[in-house]
Amino acid sequence: MASVTSLSASVQQHLATALSAALPEAGSADPLLRRSDRADYQANGILALAKKAKANPRELATQVVSQVVTGEVIKDIEVSGPGFLNITLTDKAIVENLAARYADADRLGVPFAENPGTTVVDYAQPNVAKEMHVGHLRSAVIGDAVVQLLEFTGESVVRRHHIGDWGTQFGMLIQYLDEHPHELDHKSAEGGTVSGEEAMSNLDRLYKTARRLFDSDEEFKTRARRRVVDLQAGEPHTLATWQKFVDESKIYFFSVFEKLDMEVRDPDIVGESGYNDMLAETCRLLEESGVAVRSEGALCVFFDDVKGPDGNPTPLIVQKSDGGYGYAATDLSAIRDRVFNLKANTLVYVVDARQALHFRMVFETARRAGWLGDDVTAHQLAFGTVLGKDGKPFKTREGATVKLEDLLDEAVQRATAVVREKAGKVGLTEQEIEENGRYVGVGAVKYADLSTSAVRDYKFDLDQMVSLNGDTSVYLQYAYARIQSILRKAGESRPAAHPELELAPAERALGLHLDQFGETVLEVAAAYEPHKLASYLYQLASLLTTFYDQCQVLSADNPPEVVENRLFLVDLTARTLHRGMGLLGIRTPERL
Repeated sequence: MASVTSLSASVQQHLATALSAALPEAGSADPLLRRSDRADYQANGILALAKKAKANPRELATQVVSQVVTGEVIKDIEVSGPGFLNITLTDKAIVENLAARYADADRLGVPFAENPGTTVVDYAQPNVAKEMHVGHLRSAVIGDAVVQLLEFTGESVVRRHHIGDWGTQFGMLIQYLDEHPHELDHKSAEGGTVSGEEAMSNLDRLYKTARRLFDSDEEFKTRARRRVVDLQAGEPHTLATWQKFVDESKIYFFSVFEKLDMEVRDPDIVGESGYNDMLAETCRLLEESGVAVRSEGALCVFFDDVKGPDGNPTPLIVQKSDGGYGYAATDLSAIRDRVFNLKANTLVYVVDARQALHFRMVFETARRAGWLGDDVTAHQLAFGTVLGKDGKPFKTREGATVKLEDLLDEAVQRATAVVREKAGKVGLTEQEIEENGRYVGVGAVKYADLSTSAVRDYKFDLDQMVSLNGDTSVYLQYAYARIQSILRKAGESRPAAHPELELAPAERALGLHLDQFGETVLEVAAAYEPHKLASYLYQLASLLTTFYDQCQVLSADNPPEVVENRLFLVDLTARTLHRGMGLLGIRTPERL
């Protein structure tokens, strides 16, 4: 089905036509339309236009009003203050617009982006042989929401999980496993196949044991360093052992992503090792073009505006003086692959804000080399730190980094307890309690992250996250489940739009907000700002609460057409909540 023109776009067009008639030299001027508490919309653009044309703004506003056609869409338009326009829409236009959205069950009238391209989103970057911690949460959750939003608006998205699967620590791990070959046998304490958590626990134990030996035994250290050379040279046995570490870690990664209710596909995992064959050529191209120069044996790129604490220029080191490659060589090779092989127009990196300088230097280097240009852009979607209730970086009581699995397990336990408290009222089975507990717990963690602007730090407070009150996912999930309950109780009454009815103020407010869903999704996707979609959905649930307070849906006192129209309004609200929450990666249980 074709997208639905929003009411605001329709009003915008009416005003633009009137503006051109009243002031031809204005051309296609923007009337600066926005929602208002004085009317349905207010247009503020007349003031700037009048100043430019050296006209009286109130007189110009009056001229514009005289040119506006009222009746079908615009019910009333009046001049306010120094030249503002207050616009009220017809109830008929609101209901008809919502009916068109309702008929488009899958997209709710949300248009596709005008010029879709190919975007590579680099997110959820765990490290092989290391447990995922709370620091990995934001990259995974924000990145997944951005992927869902871009795909929904028609963008071709290539997902990339740039895992840490290369480096000197693997020589140590491989050598130790070679000397202790049964350390990673796939057996649990009960004799069955290990779970993802057990697999990573084994790897973590192996890493710590190997590290102790590396630090205390010079002969083992020498053997481990030789193994790094073997790994880089592609020696078959060493590569096979390395692959075992990667495969073991993937078992764990997939188990964590499953708990996060995220789809991660094996072909999307292209770690640092995936660009090994490109590193030497990347360095050669940079050196031959003069973008990078040798300095004290290392291959470096210098920047006039990047200086260290001593005031001297701080370079981006692409190749070390000993011939080894750093992160910059890998990241620049990844850019080449994504631009020239994957044919990407846009590269988005969902990476900690503390790496901003590194990515600024990498992107500038790629621009100088001609790999990024007017037709290809790169953007770091930087995110802040997860803080504890004390406002300090989130740690365990012992001061250790919080494991992501532990955090998710606790969130699900807390949420299940909240669901269980309410279960008797709606008659949930034990299976439904546990399933909803997972959806509510994981949704609470995701929403707390996504409802905050990515670049800001936020406090991790599970008690608040699973609360039914305030700006939480539980509040939104409960709003959705409450609508489903009403629809189940409606009996023979069915949702149906009735444009001939006069709308109550709460119905108008709800309807006008529902109309903004399409524009909101497009804006959020284009700017990579999922927190603005979370804000929209919270406002929608709040308007629904006001609607419940002021408008009885299933009252026997209401004529059948009023019941049908209100069922239509709440059902469209439920569909919008469901679709919007889905774009954030959060489930909406039918009963809660």
